[in-house]
Amino acid sequence: MGYNGTSRIMEDVSPIDAQTSPIAVTSIPTSSQQTSDVPYRIEKVVENLYVPWSIVWTSPSRMIFTERNGKIRVFENNTLRPQPLIEFSEVSATSEEGLMGMALDPSFETNKQLYVCLAYPAGGSVLKDKIVMLRDQGDRLTVEKVILDGIPAAQYHAGCRLRFGPDGRLYITTGEATDKEIAQDLSSLGGKILRINSDGSIPQDNPFPNSPIWSYGHRNPQGIDWHPVSKLLFSSEHGPSGFDGPGGGDEVNIIEKGGNYGWPLVSHEKTRDGTIAPKIVFTPAVAPASGMFYSGNLFPQFKNNFFFGLLRGEGIMRVVVDDKNSARITSFEKLQGIDVGRIRDVAQGPDGAIYFSTSNRDGRGKPTTTDDTIYRIKAE
Repeated sequence: MGYNGTSRIMEDVSPIDAQTSPIAVTSIPTSSQQTSDVPYRIEKVVENLYVPWSIVWTSPSRMIFTERNGKIRVFENNTLRPQPLIEFSEVSATSEEGLMGMALDPSFETNKQLYVCLAYPAGGSVLKDKIVMLRDQGDRLTVEKVILDGIPAAQYHAGCRLRFGPDGRLYITTGEATDKEIAQDLSSLGGKILRINSDGSIPQDNPFPNSPIWSYGHRNPQGIDWHPVSKLLFSSEHGPSGFDGPGGGDEVNIIEKGGNYGWPLVSHEKTRDGTIAPKIVFTPAVAPASGMFYSGNLFPQFKNNFFFGLLRGEGIMRVVVDDKNSARITSFEKLQGIDVGRIRDVAQGPDGAIYFSTSNRDGRGKPTTTDDTIYRIKAE
């Protein structure tokens, strides 16, 4: 069944066209309704974790993931190693912030480098995010260097998803750390999507000279990925929470180089000259926490669909784009059969299955005795 909110797919709006109307949402038949679909089931992979935020694989049998309280854990050959590969003692994890996004270097097989984002105390009550390069030594991870520091952070709206793009650059989502005005400030790294080289230097073709900023006017984006065919960059983003605007207004955006996505000038269905409108607006809030395009062959019905975990919405959202025009979203739905609480990361495994992690121990969920958990959506 389709999402039962007042959410709308927005008509295409250019940065200079402020007139638009929402169009009706078309629900997507679920796998149980389409005989050509591959049926799926949900199974536990590993349990008794603490807010697993980001999942990657270094080999088909070795999955590593961040836990928000500062640990990077490894699940190898179907066994969870008791000791973390590394633990960041300086991490701040009092609320939404902590050890968050992680990404493998595109040349990981040869250089063994990977990257993480973590929040830490920067003096007094000030929090910052930093991006750290690590090296995989097999039985442990070692710190190579900090490649970007000074990103505004707070207990809320701290970002921070990492993902390498098809261009080999590292993209970083940042929240506006509850200081909404900095989202429009090009001298601040908060409320942005950033783009840097793997060594921390700034690419010469970035839209703003000597700046890592790729796009701005974001409130708290936590999911990014590229369409497997067109290479368009999609993002998911949290809308206002009441204290900074009417609740709801969560977004799916297509990110353009140098684009202004409006926060805090506009939100929900409102538009403004010079800003780029979202492709979908979700009200009431679903709290999107990740983003992944499915490119595998295990589930043909999910090919080139955009997925993200829902915290408040407690599920996984599936977004379908037009096969002939990936800038056009045709419909969306919450996947059926997933009733395990708040969901953070969604990732495609080497086996073609879809993995996802719960966030029930984050202070807002209702954890079971085995939470948090990483699950797998696999073929029947």
